[in-house]
Amino acid sequence: MTKTLIRGRLLSFRRAPQHMADRDSYLYETDGALLVENGLILAVGSYASVKPGNEEVVEIDHRPHLILPGFIDCHVHFPQMQVIGSYAANLLEWLNTYTFPEECRFVETAHAERIATHFFDEFLRHGTTTAVAYCSVHKTSADAFFAESARRGTRMIAGKVMMDRNAPQGLLDTPQSGYDETREIIESWHGRARNLVAITPRFAITSTPEQMEMVQALAREFPDLHIQTHLSENREEIDFTCSLYPQAEDYTDIYARYGLLGERTLFGHAIHLSEREADVLSQTGSVAVHCPTSNLFLGSGLFPLKAIQRREKPVRVALATDIGGGTSYSMLRTLDEAYKIQQLLGERLNPLDSYWHMTRGNAEALSLADRIGTLEPGTEADFVVLNSSATPAMALKMQAVKELHEELFLMQTIGDDRTVVETYVAGVASKPR
Repeated sequence: MTKTLIRGRLLSFRRAPQHMADRDSYLYETDGALLVENGLILAVGSYASVKPGNEEVVEIDHRPHLILPGFIDCHVHFPQMQVIGSYAANLLEWLNTYTFPEECRFVETAHAERIATHFFDEFLRHGTTTAVAYCSVHKTSADAFFAESARRGTRMIAGKVMMDRNAPQGLLDTPQSGYDETREIIESWHGRARNLVAITPRFAITSTPEQMEMVQALAREFPDLHIQTHLSENREEIDFTCSLYPQAEDYTDIYARYGLLGERTLFGHAIHLSEREADVLSQTGSVAVHCPTSNLFLGSGLFPLKAIQRREKPVRVALATDIGGGTSYSMLRTLDEAYKIQQLLGERLNPLDSYWHMTRGNAEALSLADRIGTLEPGTEADFVVLNSSATPAMALKMQAVKELHEELFLMQTIGDDRTVVETYVAGVASKPR
């Protein structure tokens, strides 16, 4: 296969930046290039050093735009695309009024396949090349999701939710059927194309102890799989959850009792953690997934991102849109809201932090930084091309921009899908037009 040379300005993080002047934390090439073949990055660096001598290549010139690793979204709900922007007072009202009725529709294969097409269109339009998704309780939804992912060639993580109580009848499985169908999905889709399956109990409210035991059995049988669920999103939710598991010390202890904490466990939201709970997440390497637009939209609370990272026992953190509780598919808009939340808490989230989170930071949270989240040779060729002058307002502001961090902050603050010139998946231009 002919190699492809992608030219433009390059930005890729080596590690988390310690401060705004931490130049060693990232690679920045003003005239850089990526050499790509068979879905992998072969070489990265200055254009002059990467361009092959006599070898035939297809060259694509994206100058003066900025090329970064594809964005990674660590918590989304595939069946909630038609729930986004639904008016409700709080989390539990929103779930019962809008979300659960909508998810019942995913028993129909045709509906699940139609929404899967829109899902991948929308995320690729916004530069997101990897997402960690909750499907509905129906196996049909997971099959539709993974089939579309295989067709697009994307690196996706997803799972059929397991839930056997406190939801409409059309959204309930049983402990045994939830276990059996999850196993079938693992056998059908895990490792097929670039798909990865996550064990997915929705949250403790919708799973009986009997089902949690089956989740534990899956986790023991498949220790390398990700586990995703929800934790401490809303005060009312916390109280209800703890009332269902009175023997547990707190919300986190429910999951701990079933052996579900660990480096590949993703806890959506985790806003209202006690010190004990934060210590447990830290000790087990579990990941708290911050969903800023959702937390604001549903009034759930302000996640203490910087404080939880600064603890003596820091907690690993990821960032996510949480569609459809979240209000934007864009990781740029998501980090803009994360910035505002930290401002309200008297903290600072600088632009280098934001772009690290969107790329390598989220890849590290998923234990996948050897595959995605960077532009390093040998990694998968998922990357995004950004235009910081995509709109008249952005172009006007860019006239006053002098530093890279100012350009990054501009795109984060007022950028959207128009900022994304192109999204490459495994080296193939894939942004829907």
